[in-house]
Amino acid sequence: MRTALLLVAITTLVDAAAIPATANPDDWSNIKNITDPYIQGIGKWLVMEHTKMGGNDGLKFQKVLSGEYQIRNGVSYRRVIDAMRPGGSHGTYKGWLLEEVPSNQNTWKLVNFIPLD
Repeated sequence: MRTALLLVAITTLVDAAAIPATANPDDWSNIKNITDPYIQGIGKWLVMEHTKMGGNDGLKFQKVLSGEYQIRNGVSYRRVIDAMRPGGSHGTYKGWLLEEVPSNQNTWKLVNFIPLD
C-alpha cells in the first residue's frame, strides 16, 4: 500500500513537471497524424451526428482535412472536414466534438457543425 501511494505521488510530480509553467489550458494542439483511422472516424461521426440532429442537407463524409484537440474535462476535437453535397460538389465544414472520459461513442457530444464555404 505504501509503495502504491509513493508511486502515485512520484507519477503526479513527474506529470506536473512535464507541463510548462506557461502552458495555457485553453491552448489547442494540431493533430499530427490526420490520416489515423480514429481521427477519420471522428470526422465521419461528426457528419452522421450533424445529419441525425436535423442537418437534412444530404452530406456524405469524405475525409478529415485538418484538426486540433484540447485536453480539458475530457478531450475536445475540432475538425475541418471535406463532405460531398447532393449533386457531387464538395464542401468544407468545421465540426467540434467533446469526448468524455472514459471514451466510447456513447460519450461523444456534438458541440458545433458549420459550413466554411
